[in-house]
Amino acid sequence: MYGLTRATLTLIGAAGAGVLLWLATTVVPDNLADASLGGYWAAFGLVALGGLVMALSQLLGGWTKWGWPRVSGHVFLVGFLPTLVVGGWMLAAQEPESYWLGRHVRSWSGDFGITGLVDSLGLMLPAIAFGIGLVFGLTFDTTGPRIPRRRKPVPAGGSQRRPQATTDGNGRVAEDRRVRLGDEDAPEAQPAREPAEPVRK
Repeated sequence: MYGLTRATLTLIGAAGAGVLLWLATTVVPDNLADASLGGYWAAFGLVALGGLVMALSQLLGGWTKWGWPRVSGHVFLVGFLPTLVVGGWMLAAQEPESYWLGRHVRSWSGDFGITGLVDSLGLMLPAIAFGIGLVFGLTFDTTGPRIPRRRKPVPAGGSQRRPQATTDGNGRVAEDRRVRLGDEDAPEAQPAREPAEPVRK
């Protein structure tokens, strides 16, 4: 049942991502250089949302066997933020026309000597945007099902106490050579012996 649920939600996620990719193609013209600033970022925002939908489909499918969703701070800081900075840099560098952000990012790329790399990766803008959304979705995780802890029964009359250490004749603590047995290994309790009557002379 678990595998069927995850497979179904994966299919739904893939279909949702496909719809978002199609919507992205309707926002921008055939020539990306002719796109407006708002259309450019809206298109790649929809592509990134498609990656997020794919990741969330796995979360909802129960990749850690259900449980309450939570955000992994380590994945967010170590995994997502660097991806967002590098991927956002590539997307900003390809902004159409001479808008402020794109103009400055291209100038900074030249200062760092990475203009060739930025131009080459400009051919993969949809994949970069999709990856940003996907990695963001991977920051979400589930805690897994809660398993109740089994508590040992407490004897009537109070909590179980440890036996007091005994001392030998010299005041030193005598070594306890008794072996502690678990409840399943303990022998049946022996019947208590009646105190012997004192011998009368």
